[in-house]
Amino acid sequence: MSKITSFGTGRLARAALACGALLAIAPRLSYGQDTPVPDAFAQNKVLGRGVNIIGYDPIWGDMGKARFKAEYFKALKDAGFDSVRIVLQPFKYMDEGSDKLPGSWLKVLDWAVEGSQQAGLAAILDFHEFTNMGRDPEKYHGRFLEFWRQVAPRYRHAPSSVMFELMNEPSGKLTPEMWNRYLLEALAIVRQTNPTRTVIIGPARWNGIGALKELELPENDRNIIVTVHYYTPMEFTHQGAAWSPENKDRKDVQWLGTGENAGRIAGDFAQAQAWALVHNRPIFLGEFGAYDKAPMESRVRYTAAVARAAEALGWSWAYWQFDSDFILYDVDKDEWVKPILEALIPR
Repeated sequence: MSKITSFGTGRLARAALACGALLAIAPRLSYGQDTPVPDAFAQNKVLGRGVNIIGYDPIWGDMGKARFKAEYFKALKDAGFDSVRIVLQPFKYMDEGSDKLPGSWLKVLDWAVEGSQQAGLAAILDFHEFTNMGRDPEKYHGRFLEFWRQVAPRYRHAPSSVMFELMNEPSGKLTPEMWNRYLLEALAIVRQTNPTRTVIIGPARWNGIGALKELELPENDRNIIVTVHYYTPMEFTHQGAAWSPENKDRKDVQWLGTGENAGRIAGDFAQAQAWALVHNRPIFLGEFGAYDKAPMESRVRYTAAVARAAEALGWSWAYWQFDSDFILYDVDKDEWVKPILEALIPR
């Protein structure tokens, strides 16, 4: 596999550059002749069991400070995972005048894509600026689209196992109606250079299952995987989390996996599956898990229950997350959190 070339040094204007100009400066990923792109359901099987990675890693500012090491890609594959969801928060790195992504940031992204591909892992490029987009969607609308104007052509020659997720958890002031407009704009930009690339799109309201009924997708574009997230009940999954005002002071909340606990997962997932069958769309459970301040025995029960319920319905999934919190791998000790690993990938 050849190395990914640099992004180029030409200055991008915000929205006026023609697609041809973008193509002229974007790199070609020489992965060889790719096989024909399968349909979205086959692509969902390629995603299989996944993990969210490097969203909060200092690697984005300085590769020398990376917590995620190159050998972790192979470790994930060897452990039984099929994919990684690469969490991207580019706004603070983009040039204020042109919204250009810096070469240093793109170098990290190239490294992550190439590392996953070399290890045999599918890779999702997940635009994760939901906080800014939810706070002021009109202010950041142009920057959101400019991100995809740069990133989509950059990976136009990547294998079909590289997929794009238009936005994580649209929420706040980014209403379902507004998100339905924004997603069409971003999808049109992607399709200019990636007409057969698998694109992942979820509903507004935090990618909640209950918001699927408000999601509007173009009927003629069938290479779309629909994503939902699941953290119910929040009083268990987010206990002790400082960013969750309702749950930050909770502790020792158990999840026993019986009665109402188990029935809630089944009922919620059945709702999503019914929507998927009506609309003929595959489902990717892009995030789930329990914060690491929850009791470990309950975390294990919950994580296993959610993963098995998703698999039983033919969904792919990605656990939140490898490092930082909800952790699957203890980077400081350089070892797996074995109870969580075995809940996700049973022996």
